[in-house]
Amino acid sequence: MALTDVASTDAPSYTMIKTEVQGRVAVIALDRPKALNALCSELFHEINDALSRFDNDTGIGAVVLTGSERAFAAGADIKEMKDAEFVNNYKTNFLGHWVEQISKMRKPIIAAVNGYALGGGCELAMMCDIIYAGEKAVFGQPEINLGTIPGAGGTQRLTHAVGKSKAMEMILTGSVNLDAQEALNYGLVSKVFPPEKLLEETIKTAAKIASKGAVSVQMAKEAVNQAYELGLSSGLHFERRLFQATFATKDQKEGMAAFAEKRKPEFVHE
Repeated sequence: MALTDVASTDAPSYTMIKTEVQGRVAVIALDRPKALNALCSELFHEINDALSRFDNDTGIGAVVLTGSERAFAAGADIKEMKDAEFVNNYKTNFLGHWVEQISKMRKPIIAAVNGYALGGGCELAMMCDIIYAGEKAVFGQPEINLGTIPGAGGTQRLTHAVGKSKAMEMILTGSVNLDAQEALNYGLVSKVFPPEKLLEETIKTAAKIASKGAVSVQMAKEAVNQAYELGLSSGLHFERRLFQATFATKDQKEGMAAFAEKRKPEFVHE
């Protein structure tokens, strides 16, 4: 499925990503083919700019983040960071500023991963809310081979996703990767598709999510994410308060009325 730049006079001109809007779904594709979409500051600046625009666009309900068939992102651009020093990294919040916008996104993001998702590429996929993979996808955290460790969530999110033992094996050896089927078996990804069908199927799911009431979708995302932050009692209390809050929305009234009347709801995202 080909991706072309958004045809809009309001859209910025990007050099390292491509963006497209299909209905209520925004698609962001990393576009550094010669570097296998290696992650760098300029690339993240463009990703964050696009995410910020789409998060504030009421016409967008979900975002798809993808790469190329050969690589989602094969890691960070080592040339950019090899001579970095601790003091400057600390003062500039290196890596932290790369991922700030993704962590603040209210709208769901689905990663469509084909090919390599290694190091920062694996971490970028795990920052998303759902991961779909192509059959040839490969996930790994090889940073130990470079004398360092994952720095954008690899030690934390991977452990939550695949468990301590497998995360330790992957991170400490730097050579144990997961193919798409293994990633599915471990719960790192939700579904696996043939590479040529991956983006199409991911957009279908994003469109389905975007068709639901936007406020409830964002509340549901927030509630699920709190499961990683809160104990069970506090999490249940948080969920219950958001559930009660949905009754202040027009979409709750419409959704339940439509169910009672045996018709399809017409959500207005309010």
